[in-house]
Amino acid sequence: MLFNSLAYLAFFPAVTLLYFLLPHAWRPVHLLLASCFFYAAFVPAYLLVLGFTIVVDYAAGLLIEHARGRRRTVWLALSIVANVGVLAAFKYYNFFAENLNGLLHALMGGPPALPLLDVLLPIGLSFHTFQAMSYTIEVYRGRQPAERHLGIYALYVMFFPQLVAGPIERPGQLLPQFRERHPFRYDDATHGLRLILWGMFKKVVIADRLALFTDPVFNDPRGYSPPVLGLAAFFFSFQIFCDFSGYSDIAVGSARVMGFRLMQNFDRPYAARTVAGFWTRWHVSLSFWLRDYVYIPLGGNRVPVPRWCLNIAVVFLLSGLWHGAAWTFVAWGALHALYVIGEAGVRTLGARLGMAAGPARLSGLYGAGQVVLTFSLVTFAWIFFRSRSLEDAFYIAGQLPRIPGQAGAWLAAGRPGLGALPVTPGKGVFCLGLVVFLEAVHAWHGAQPVFAGLRTRPVYFRWAVYYALLAAILLAGVFDSRPFIYFQF
Repeated sequence: MLFNSLAYLAFFPAVTLLYFLLPHAWRPVHLLLASCFFYAAFVPAYLLVLGFTIVVDYAAGLLIEHARGRRRTVWLALSIVANVGVLAAFKYYNFFAENLNGLLHALMGGPPALPLLDVLLPIGLSFHTFQAMSYTIEVYRGRQPAERHLGIYALYVMFFPQLVAGPIERPGQLLPQFRERHPFRYDDATHGLRLILWGMFKKVVIADRLALFTDPVFNDPRGYSPPVLGLAAFFFSFQIFCDFSGYSDIAVGSARVMGFRLMQNFDRPYAARTVAGFWTRWHVSLSFWLRDYVYIPLGGNRVPVPRWCLNIAVVFLLSGLWHGAAWTFVAWGALHALYVIGEAGVRTLGARLGMAAGPARLSGLYGAGQVVLTFSLVTFAWIFFRSRSLEDAFYIAGQLPRIPGQAGAWLAAGRPGLGALPVTPGKGVFCLGLVVFLEAVHAWHGAQPVFAGLRTRPVYFRWAVYYALLAAILLAGVFDSRPFIYFQF
């Protein structure tokens, strides 16, 4: 069931209304059944996959808590193997089998050694796998008591607002909320509905309309000029942000209406001045998960420089593979690793040369330049993330240096333009206007969450904004049941 569908428009109010009508003791059962129905709307059979991991991790939590010595480690290891094994079977087996078969064929010839599986990846498998793993790891570390109630634990994994695309919650944050009493609160309801409205606007008006431009270009990059390729890469940066952050807003908002608080997953990532800073603002729940469960256990930054570089490489390559079983995602992760390592090298060199402070570093122009450079690096990496193959990604990247020359030639000939476009020029300008509007909203709110400043505005002004967004969704939204990009992960 998609958030941007009529089915969810009927499902969510019905679930919420019944939630507040039911006695407190029945509410977890109601939410669990609603979550099962929500997930079964995609592929019912994959409830069995979720059920398997839920039972395994529920039992592992109890066994870890009661075990002593090395047995605790054994139970944790078995839980992680079970979770990673399910993820590997559905998401990574064919990728490794295809590459191994290709390598063996190149070396020795002959037919493929490993068969390929004809299975569909369960929606959001990577998200609820990581959330389940955080539970057993926290129990192992003694920071989280094992959950005795199987239904409550199942709800922790399956809570429908954040089931298929996060945010990846921690057990200490989410599990206690399922036992708390949540009376209807007007402030929670209005705050949640505002988030849902803003998230829906970002998804169907901005992201899905930008997709009308980016999809044809990335599906056939050789059919478009270098400026169009560069514009598609620019638009995709905002498409994926509005698509994913729009989902997160709807998820957080849906939970907030019922009184639950989920973590903020985005914080104006394109305002970051460094790529490392970008990762503290983009998909925050995944960034912190990798930091706490991979980077720090590897030694973090308390190791020699070569080992630190290796730690960074492992984290970002793992992030790339988490997103998808393809070399394009590996390349995307590798680029971000190189960016972060390179930034650290530049800072170290600057400090040694006495350039760590000074008027230039404090100027607004310097900061703006950092933001533009960071955005450019991130956008370049998105090319590999979005492209269908490494060949397509390298082709697009190779065409970008030709943009100034081609644009200059057009202007010299008196024929300014971009060549063939995937949409009409008017729709292209509208896409650009949507990006400008988005950034204007972010600039207006600054570090505050969107709509936070509206609380101090007059009632008529607030409702004018709400009606304007609703009208924009109805009139300019793209309603073709386009899935959220991160559903594939």
